[in-house]
Amino acid sequence: MCTVCGCGDARVEGSGHHHHDHDHDHGHTHDHGHDHGHTHDHGHDHGHSHDQHYGQGIAGVHVPGMSQTRIIQIEQDILGRNNADAAANRARLAEAGIFALNLVSSPGSGKTTLLVETVSRLKDQMPVAVIEGDQQTTFDADRIRATGAPAVQVNTGKGCHLDAHMIGHALDRLDPPENAVLFIENVGNLVCPAAFDLGEAHKVVILSVTEGEDKPLKYPDMFAAADLMILSKVDLLPHLTFDVERCLDYARQINPNIQPLKLSTVSGEGMEDWLGWLAEGRKGALVQRRAMLEAKLTALRKDIEAGA
Repeated sequence: MCTVCGCGDARVEGSGHHHHDHDHDHGHTHDHGHDHGHTHDHGHDHGHSHDQHYGQGIAGVHVPGMSQTRIIQIEQDILGRNNADAAANRARLAEAGIFALNLVSSPGSGKTTLLVETVSRLKDQMPVAVIEGDQQTTFDADRIRATGAPAVQVNTGKGCHLDAHMIGHALDRLDPPENAVLFIENVGNLVCPAAFDLGEAHKVVILSVTEGEDKPLKYPDMFAAADLMILSKVDLLPHLTFDVERCLDYARQINPNIQPLKLSTVSGEGMEDWLGWLAEGRKGALVQRRAMLEAKLTALRKDIEAGA
């Protein structure tokens, strides 16, 4: 996560505002390239693996020149600030009856294509809005805006994920309508976004059948954090050796409660199930908002009666 990647320099489109500059209090760069330009051929076989595992300490991650305890302290500091911002976002969204989703995946999974198709189908039925996250360009936000739906781009620069602070500023600019479905498309990355709560109702992980069925085991934190797993591009299955059941079994090993959904924007398979899931989630957000408003009204009546 952040203590390893050193991400920063996030910008909300049009605001000129920089966010998420992590000062890790050490004066060296994180060079993860361990390619020495030569092979280690020792001319003998030890009969055992030379694999290296850098995630075995208490922090679960390796940073050159930094102790495991210091890494944990930094992570707790970063995530503590993020969680406070996420709580503020969540309260803001709940008060407006907005059902927010954090879409996460590796690059090329098809999440923008899915989002364009989803927004195109929903925008005449209910209010929708989109926050797009990428390191550079406004390509994805432009694709969303072409559907007629409001969207704002967050460019993270070298940053490999969105955080709650960025989302708060994006909400200021986007000003999504009440009772909307808000889609947050995270930066393409199956690692760092898993750790950062944005204030969303659910994380939705999208895995393309072109990526390999072992991804849940390779990137367990992301699948553990997600409530829904969309298996995308399933129209390509006849041309691949992808084992759907094995992939689903791996995902359930990591997260027994994860809900799988097979989907193709080309054939339309799974789209109605996806739209139905969204409708149910939005309904829940509306019920929650109504309960909040009724509670406020009850409190106001009590105040009036007490002052009478």
